[in-house]
Amino acid sequence: MRILMVEDERHLADTVRRGLVNEGFVVDVAHDGVTGLSSASESAYDAILLDLMLPLMNGYDVLKELRRRGIWTPVLMLTAKDGEYDQTDAFDLGADDYLTKPFSFLVLVARIRALIRRGAPERPVVLTLGTLSIDPVTRRVRRGASDIPLTAREFGLLHYLMRRHDEVVSKAEILDNVWDSAFEGGDNVVEVYIGYLRRKIDAPFGVRSLSTVRGMGYQLSSDQLPEPVQAPPPPPEPPARARKK
Repeated sequence: MRILMVEDERHLADTVRRGLVNEGFVVDVAHDGVTGLSSASESAYDAILLDLMLPLMNGYDVLKELRRRGIWTPVLMLTAKDGEYDQTDAFDLGADDYLTKPFSFLVLVARIRALIRRGAPERPVVLTLGTLSIDPVTRRVRRGASDIPLTAREFGLLHYLMRRHDEVVSKAEILDNVWDSAFEGGDNVVEVYIGYLRRKIDAPFGVRSLSTVRGMGYQLSSDQLPEPVQAPPPPPEPPARARKK
């Protein structure tokens, strides 16, 4: 079983490499993102151990480019970074597992073996609902032929709703899955971002796909035309004046 490890901490990389070799793996090591991407693109591996904070090209960009090229080798992300990105970002870009430093070597080996057992089947990337589509790898959102630019948080919210399309999801579920555990604000932030999304994915196109289910949450469904506004009935005509004799 052949493993590629992309890790710039040379002492850690050498320690893990020697341990994996003792477990029967063949291990190649790259110390920057560009070299790692080149190795992963040119050679066949059973799994890739990919650090987040890499010189020349960070781990997220390496992963994004691998998936863009259609390389579906299982990827286990290794990182000690918190805050700017979280596990959801890694999975959205196509990671298969995630391990935070410092980690147990026995756990690492178990995770690698599990990834290899699952293999790397081709998987659909673009999610489509009606005329709305979202590509988690390129982070491209489109309504028909029109591109829709979204912020990172808007994209995360839309991606979660797309995965749960036609279901009613509560504010609490959205906070748990789109915002990180350190978020201390109120759940009104969900309502604010739902409004942002509506103004970008629905309003400009004259459709209604993101609706509020009162008292329960929100639902993303296929395109619907907005309900027509009923014009008020005309006022009754005043009675005609009687003619004078």
